[in-house]
Amino acid sequence: MILRVLVVDDEPDVEALFRQQFRRELRDKLCSLDFALSAEAALLKLDDAVAGEIILLVSDINMPGMSGLDLLPLVKARRPDLPVFMISAYGDGETIAQAAARGASKFLTKPVDFPVLKREVSAVVAGARGGA
Repeated sequence: MILRVLVVDDEPDVEALFRQQFRRELRDKLCSLDFALSAEAALLKLDDAVAGEIILLVSDINMPGMSGLDLLPLVKARRPDLPVFMISAYGDGETIAQAAARGASKFLTKPVDFPVLKREVSAVVAGARGGA
């Protein structure tokens, strides 16, 4: 089984950035990255046949249509044990508290500190491999 990380962000250039930052992990097949440009598209991916392979969801908060904060409870209803990392340019206390109250496992601010994110993703991947 390929362990997948689903990244949700309305900015199309996020995919290239994540693929570049995780190039070693992708090359070594430690995980796979999937991308959704909206919260609605992310829900479709979670409902897809490969949804069980998704071990982590990383989502931006501010997106047109459904926000990442609105996405969180819907994700948790489908997959209560799925870790969700929220990313936002606005790391104020209220936003962080809302994300935590809705089920976020981690909160990261933009610009993303990729070494920190990679450590967190590696921990989730290692946990999933150990539990498999």
